[in-house]
Amino acid sequence: MSAVVNSSTVPVSTASRRWAATGVASAIGSLASVFLSMSLSPEYIPGSVITSEAIDAGLMAERPSMIAFHIVTLASAGLLMVFAAGLHRRLTSALPSASLVPLIAFSGLLLVVAAQMLGTGLDTEFLFGIGDSAINLPSDIGFYSHWIATIPWLWFGGGVAALAVGAARRHGGVSGWLGITSTILGALTLLLAISPLQYMAAGPGALWLLIAAIGFSAESRTQPGSRC
Repeated sequence: MSAVVNSSTVPVSTASRRWAATGVASAIGSLASVFLSMSLSPEYIPGSVITSEAIDAGLMAERPSMIAFHIVTLASAGLLMVFAAGLHRRLTSALPSASLVPLIAFSGLLLVVAAQMLGTGLDTEFLFGIGDSAINLPSDIGFYSHWIATIPWLWFGGGVAALAVGAARRHGGVSGWLGITSTILGALTLLLAISPLQYMAAGPGALWLLIAAIGFSAESRTQPGSRC
């Protein structure tokens, strides 16, 4: 009697290029989101006074960038959800069943997703309400300018996720170089996130995501039977 091979029984430890590739795209999107939000912020000149009218006029001239910021940031959030799910599966398959590392990494990235979603939450209100005092008070535009230049940059959860991936190295869950890199960038991201300069955590956080996603993507190329 011949044995029947079930094609669905591919070991879950095999990494997928596709879930890892979403992390690369999300990292690029996160960096683009930071750049776009910075371009929408007023220029700070020592000794000058920035008025609500100046911010309002600046945003009115940057509507295409506002739309791009909204789309890129939310696209990054959606892609990061897929990467988070793939990372959870990847770590679960490689670590002891009682390990909390996969769930911690997954939860940390979901916090970044939430920050990016909240960071775009006021876009519609101001995209269509710029210059209309019936919708927005002059003082509101200054708040919005600070909002988009801070909230989407909050990568505290990304730092936690990176440290979790670094911890997986002790059990052989990830390669040595990726574990060390994750620990270093995760610690830097977390230190910035818990400091008053918390928005700066987006830099090393997104860099870690890019490196980790490329690492997992390259790893999958050496493993047969890769699936989504």
